[in-house]
Amino acid sequence: MTSPIQDFYAVIPAGGIGSRLWPLSRADAPKFLHDLTGSGHSLLRDTWDRLVPLTGPDRIAVVTGRAHRAAVEAELPGIADLNVFLESEPRESAAAIGLAAAILHRRDPDVIIGSFSADHVIRGTRVFEFAVRDAVKVAREGYICTIGIAPTEPAIGFGYIKKGPELVVERAREAALVESFVEKPDLETAKAYLADRGYLWNAGMFIAKASVLLEELAANEPELHAGLLELAEAWDDRDRRGPAVDRIWPRLKKIAIDYAVAEPAARRGRLAVVPGHFDWDDVGDFASLTKLITNGRKNDLAVLGPNARVLSDAASGILVSQTSRVISLVGVQDIVVVDTPDALLVTTVQHAQRVKGVVESLKLNGQGDVL
Repeated sequence: MTSPIQDFYAVIPAGGIGSRLWPLSRADAPKFLHDLTGSGHSLLRDTWDRLVPLTGPDRIAVVTGRAHRAAVEAELPGIADLNVFLESEPRESAAAIGLAAAILHRRDPDVIIGSFSADHVIRGTRVFEFAVRDAVKVAREGYICTIGIAPTEPAIGFGYIKKGPELVVERAREAALVESFVEKPDLETAKAYLADRGYLWNAGMFIAKASVLLEELAANEPELHAGLLELAEAWDDRDRRGPAVDRIWPRLKKIAIDYAVAEPAARRGRLAVVPGHFDWDDVGDFASLTKLITNGRKNDLAVLGPNARVLSDAASGILVSQTSRVISLVGVQDIVVVDTPDALLVTTVQHAQRVKGVVESLKLNGQGDVL
């Protein structure tokens, strides 16, 4: 049994609706509140359970929308009230993680924070812990450290990190400077990355001293940084917090932390990476969910839903049922069927990424009631 890291605080950004998983994932029931792995717990709870050995239950903060507060607290009964940071509306990851950094830095100027998404799936918890502990050691040296996942296939759905020179940090097993970030590649490029071994999947995990992260924000996004500091100054005063959020939060710039912090830090030689040799997936669409549930067996049919009533004959893909209807699939391969009380999605694994376009069309056509 390993002990928690004394100067470390975990931050779980729990936002976004996971639009590529519509109509399973909705604005009022986003991806992180679903059990997509059969663990018996939501992805958020699985994330919490994974982090507790590293921090203890009192040093995990969740950044989420006001509308999700009750659901988050129901999933995490051990979370302290002062560690639930509520957004009035979505403002992207730089604002969410930056807010947590500003609040926690004000409470403890020497704190190291790590950001871990609420809706990712990780298998190999002990190996994950080793990687985080190494990343904390790197962060103590003044670097922002990310955990890059060692690729197991030529994935085209993930961004990549190109490793630079080796970084020697005492008692950290593997570390390197980050040379650059690479956007999602085509298949041939992804095959080249896999063969090269100098590329890692970008899993969006960042570990740093809160002070260092805030310094990078100040250099790259000064207006966002100033707004976050103003919020943090008022945060622990209950009477001032709500009015400050209503006044400041809506005008904060929407920008991902990759662009606001990580990429500029890499250009300045201030970003490091520790490889993570554990199974990881961001479950970004129904194709990845199908693969996750079937363990990659292409001829299997994955079924989600505690009351699903399914008749299957020579069918493969995924079926998600939230109704009592009997659903029969005969002779169809790689199909995606999501049946909910007010919406039905039928597509294929091949076209799973295009589901996000359906969500955008519904918004444009004024059908937000099914989102």
